[in-house]
Amino acid sequence: MDTNFAAVAAVLGRYFDGLYYSDTALLRSVFHPKAHYVCATDGTLVHLGMDEYFPIVDARPSPASRNEVRADRIVAIEFAGPVTAFARVECAIDAKFFSDLLTLVFVEGRWQIISKVFHFDLRAQS
Repeated sequence: MDTNFAAVAAVLGRYFDGLYYSDTALLRSVFHPKAHYVCATDGTLVHLGMDEYFPIVDARPSPASRNEVRADRIVAIEFAGPVTAFARVECAIDAKFFSDLLTLVFVEGRWQIISKVFHFDLRAQS
């Protein structure tokens, strides 16, 4: 396996863990400090920086604390060159099923998520 592919996949694994455990320390390790968080699912643009996004994660109960079954997976990883990658991933938190489009850059000696653009659908609750 290509080392860049494996390194990006490892970042995505930590991303999933950070979301599942609502662990912003872990999420800070995968997001670049200047990363963008963007969604327009509800018809309005939501555009946050990491300083605005992490408190939202800190305030919500983690999926792990509610014993939610993990539903995260890597759909695709593509490279646009040696320092730019794109990942399409899926995960679920509470009633929301997310399709995330993550752009990563290799800076400061490691792969980091520089943008998270996503859509969510509401799932039926059991």
